[in-house]
Amino acid sequence: MARLPSLNGLRAFEAAARHLSFTLAASELNVTQTAISHQIKRLEDEIGIKLFIRRNRTLALTPAAKDYLPGVRAAFQDLRLATERLMRKDDDRVLSVSTLASLAAKWLLPRLTGFQQLHPEIDVRLTTSTNLVDFSRDDIDAAIRYGRGNWPGLRADWLMADEAFPVCSPALMNGDKPLRTPEDLKRHVLLHNENNMEAWQVWLTAAGADVDLSHNHSLTFDLMFMTVQAAIDGLGVAIIPKPFVQDDIANGRLVIPFNISPPSDMGFYFVCPHNRANVPKTKAFRDWLVQLAKN
Repeated sequence: MARLPSLNGLRAFEAAARHLSFTLAASELNVTQTAISHQIKRLEDEIGIKLFIRRNRTLALTPAAKDYLPGVRAAFQDLRLATERLMRKDDDRVLSVSTLASLAAKWLLPRLTGFQQLHPEIDVRLTTSTNLVDFSRDDIDAAIRYGRGNWPGLRADWLMADEAFPVCSPALMNGDKPLRTPEDLKRHVLLHNENNMEAWQVWLTAAGADVDLSHNHSLTFDLMFMTVQAAIDGLGVAIIPKPFVQDDIANGRLVIPFNISPPSDMGFYFVCPHNRANVPKTKAFRDWLVQLAKN
């Protein structure tokens, strides 16, 4: 195994490469410009590769340094994250969970009080993102993901199916253009979520409804809860997964105009790395969430 170069030399290199200035690197690291110059020279001697091109008052990276820099930066970021995790005093108390913003707003948050009552010793920190969490880099304990449950290296516990169906306001369904069959959709505005623009066509095909909606007026939203709110406000008809609207249906804010709900092989899963699956705070939240979804 090759011997690792000096950590001080690597820090000097990363700072100087970022600023393209020995002076600014020295100021950031609280050392003299001469010290930065010596550390980088020592690093170049250690690895046998020239890293900087010095021209009068300008500084540029060599091609080799440009290849080397991303790896050095990633290594320092890993060190920072590892140190933060090690030093975080409330690590056993705080559970960081990533999920979709709409799922958090419409399904998880209204029910989270139940977990807090059962486990007052655990503080849940929710973060929302449409991107998949990288558990090796992000400071996240677990996530709720949408898919088929086959993510390598992760434990995935089934929560609920992606049962999606049309919804609208009661006033719209029973208005002057009533909704009784899928054919009636031709006279209404269709509400879309930009992350699933094919939802209407998929639902029509699965439901066996031979209806052409390509000429309908439409409104498109980037977040699911905005699509839900538009349906509540009577702006049109939306295809929404059940978890996002079950409370609104129960409270009468939304109705299901057609008794058609095609099956789906997709769903929501609670996921975490295998080596963290039985950490007490993670297990407590997983057990509660699985039971909640069953009910």
